[in-house]
Amino acid sequence: MRRFDTDPNVVSWASEELVIPYRDRVTGRQRRYFPDFVVRNKEGKTIVIEVKPQKEAIPPVRGSKTEKRFLSEVKTFANNYSKWEHARDFCRRKGWEFVILTERELGFR
Repeated sequence: MRRFDTDPNVVSWASEELVIPYRDRVTGRQRRYFPDFVVRNKEGKTIVIEVKPQKEAIPPVRGSKTEKRFLSEVKTFANNYSKWEHARDFCRRKGWEFVILTERELGFR
């Protein structure tokens, strides 16, 4: 957040204030998604940002995980994917950009 405050190209930013309705793929229920950040820059571009651990941003791989852990990761990814799919469409219709950042893009790995 400090980055947004000190970046001269950022005109405004908000945290978890945008609401995007979506249908949960796992339960079929209507839900509301609150992306982590909405940033507007001097050029008038709006970027919606979600920050997630890398392991939640890619489909899980079975590997040596227990069945319970693997199914939990599948459910988490499916839920995230539903939100992001709707967020991408929502942003596209508004002419905005939707970005998912993980520890890799943020330089923590």
